[in-house]
Amino acid sequence: MAHLFRDLSLGHSKRETTPPPQATAMPARAASIDADLPSPLGQLAAQLSDSDLRLTAYEIFVAVCRTSSGKPLTYITNSDSPSHNSPSSPGLQRSLTSTAASKVKKAFGLKSPSGSGSKKSPGSGSGIASGQGKPKRPMTVGELMRTQMGVSEAMDSRVRRALLRIAAGQVGRRIESVVVPLELLQQLKLSDFSDQQEYDAWQKRTLKVLEAGLLLHPSMPLDKSFSTAQRLRQIIQGALDKPIETGRNNESMQVLRSAVMALASRSSDGSIYDTCHWADGFPLNLQLYELLLEACFDANDETSIIDEVDELMEHIKKTWVILGMNQMFHNICFTWVLFHRFVATGQVDMDLLYTADSLLAEVAKDAKATKDPEYSKILSSTLSSILGWAEKRLLAYHDTFDSGNIDSMQGIVSLGVSAAKILVEDISNEYRRRRKGEVDVARNRIETYIRSSLRTAFAQLMEKADSSRRASKNQPNPLPVLAILAKDVGDLAISEKKMFSPILKRWHPLAAGVAVATLHACYGNELKQFISGIMDLTPDAVQVLRVADKLEKDLVQIAVEDSVDSDDGGKGLIREMPPYEAEGAIANLVKGWIKTRLDRLKEWVDRNLQQEVWNPPASQEGYATSAVEVLRIIDETLDAYFQLPIPMHPALLPDLMTGLDRCLQYYISKAKSGSGSRNTFIPTMPALTRCTMESKFQGFGKKKEKSPNPQKRSPQVATMNGDNSFGISQLCVRINTFQRIWSELDVMEKRIITRLRNSESAHAEDFPTLQGRNLSVEGIRQLCPSRAFSRQDYQIIEDFKALKDLFWANGDGLPSELIDKLSTVRAVLPLFRADTENLIERFRRVTLETYGSSAKSRLPLPPTSGQWNPTEPNTLLRVLCYRNDEAATKFLKKTYNLPKKL
Repeated sequence: MAHLFRDLSLGHSKRETTPPPQATAMPARAASIDADLPSPLGQLAAQLSDSDLRLTAYEIFVAVCRTSSGKPLTYITNSDSPSHNSPSSPGLQRSLTSTAASKVKKAFGLKSPSGSGSKKSPGSGSGIASGQGKPKRPMTVGELMRTQMGVSEAMDSRVRRALLRIAAGQVGRRIESVVVPLELLQQLKLSDFSDQQEYDAWQKRTLKVLEAGLLLHPSMPLDKSFSTAQRLRQIIQGALDKPIETGRNNESMQVLRSAVMALASRSSDGSIYDTCHWADGFPLNLQLYELLLEACFDANDETSIIDEVDELMEHIKKTWVILGMNQMFHNICFTWVLFHRFVATGQVDMDLLYTADSLLAEVAKDAKATKDPEYSKILSSTLSSILGWAEKRLLAYHDTFDSGNIDSMQGIVSLGVSAAKILVEDISNEYRRRRKGEVDVARNRIETYIRSSLRTAFAQLMEKADSSRRASKNQPNPLPVLAILAKDVGDLAISEKKMFSPILKRWHPLAAGVAVATLHACYGNELKQFISGIMDLTPDAVQVLRVADKLEKDLVQIAVEDSVDSDDGGKGLIREMPPYEAEGAIANLVKGWIKTRLDRLKEWVDRNLQQEVWNPPASQEGYATSAVEVLRIIDETLDAYFQLPIPMHPALLPDLMTGLDRCLQYYISKAKSGSGSRNTFIPTMPALTRCTMESKFQGFGKKKEKSPNPQKRSPQVATMNGDNSFGISQLCVRINTFQRIWSELDVMEKRIITRLRNSESAHAEDFPTLQGRNLSVEGIRQLCPSRAFSRQDYQIIEDFKALKDLFWANGDGLPSELIDKLSTVRAVLPLFRADTENLIERFRRVTLETYGSSAKSRLPLPPTSGQWNPTEPNTLLRVLCYRNDEAATKFLKKTYNLPKKL
């Protein structure tokens, strides 16, 4: 201890005989200082003040010490005392000297402070008066006790004088057979006091003590009809109104004595005891004994016990015969006094607490060894009071302890756990019915403290976070409450692990794990409510979920580290921490966000495709406005997606891309289907074109004809006239649109890959393939690979002989003459093998031969003859139109202004 039991090397400690300063009444007991620490020793029904009880306790102390030697009591006043100690002096008079260290300290493993700077207790001295040459007589135990209990010298002299008179008249009588207050009443007269008022006050106090010990708190319960008790009550009540005569032969005194002795000597079987029971009833005896024990504390230092505690305690224990005390009651009372002094003096001296905790080990042994109901009652009350005080601090230890007083936490926890173990293991009947191995009291209590305190701390953090949110609501981008709370909870968990868990781990090996599991549950409850209220993907929602995910990982890490050496490796704690599923919640919100965007895009496609005319104005580059918008919406959607503050862009990108791809495929299929059907719109003899067979168009070189019935035009007529969406310009717009989509998707894919590489979890290889590109190419092919031929395609139709043989079938099929008649195309087939320049030259020559000199300046458009002939201009021109190469395209564009793009 730091300053408990100071200067306890008693070998040279001496008390001076010089009278100390006039003692005054000691302050009220510390019970009144700490309102939340009620006394467990019970409340007195008697109207006795602390000073009244203290004087009574002192009277008992002096009485037992004066007679402890078994010799006649001899009284020596201070003024008459010899200059030095007499070896034959009674116990009360002997010197306070010792050749060994305090037994009390040894019992608790304490050491005396070393060095010359230690504080002396009030009566300690060197034996030489300061400034004087003559030595002073050492103070006696009685003188020390008088000083410690604040009893005046005058009162001390009266008590000693009265006891001397009592002893003279009752030689050999043991003190436990004497009712001290009764004898004092008879021995002390008005002449022993300074005035009538002082005497009256003393007499009333003494009568109240008799009332308390015999009537209000008797050691044996009183029968209400007991006449002696009623008579004594009447005498005392009358004396309180008017002082009684207390002379030896006075009648009123004789009546009082008769009643007092009858009550003090009674027993349960009706016999008369030779021991008087006038101060051994509960709780009177406990409160008197408590006052005696408090005298062990240094009057000049409330947190220190005097140097001479061993000898003083030896004399205090002599009062047991009067107070009905024993070692068990002493242990519990001294524990309470030490603990109570620790609390009352501001909880600054941990040595007091540690000593009280050490004494509880003795109390635990006592509790196991006895079944005394009165002891069990006092034990339960005392421990409950200690435990209640400790738990008031431990159930919210974050409010109680900080870096400045954290050293006191271990002592308070130890005391609380010790008290709880005795209450549960030695008093609780329920515990006894169970197998003791099933209950770990210390661990259970610590777990309760951890969970309770952290829940309280969490609630305070909630209030703090809410206040911070309100304070910053006018600032840009204020943090959500749960985001603020997550940071505070994380800081609290780290603080818990560093400051509190190392202390609590002594009783609970998984203290840090229990702490973070509690915080995990508290924050999880708030997060669950938050998630249930989220309707849309907002920055606040994502921010909260992300910080919650980080917090969970931090808390789980602490729990795992704390439980690595546990029997189950921490599995029990981890089961107590169900996942927040923050990433899953974010994913669900993102999926909802994606679905909303895709639904809007599909609705937009349906609405705008119905309005698209596929006839772009001159300001555009030949593709549909709707396609530009679709691509813009897709790009904006991708931009918005990658701007979402989420950690799983790569993981959820396939969902988004698949949805966008479907919308794009939907757009392409709708646009392609609007181009018409081959079976419906192909003419019996197609006009000369540069377009595919599936398209609906007006052949060039023909005059526009009026329809006789505009309301009932056939698709073929409409196609030929070019007055609807199936004209050549509309077809080109569709082709160009698909080409634009294809090229934009290529650029878009590259941008997405770049964004993925810049994301938190970059995996560019996770990028999904866009089917819209393939569908665009397919659309282009379907609208233009059907009427366009290259020289390499000739081999497909070259073996015309095999086709003829198929129909001839070795004479079993069609007649050869019929086959030859219908095989007029055979002469045309070599044209498809000829190179384009040769075809162009042959077409020029045949056209000039046909039209003469008029064709020199500009080649006319040959009419459709309906016949296939390699020497016929229209046939040659058709082959050129279906030729898919640059030479044919340039010639046809220059000569007939046919479109370059197929």
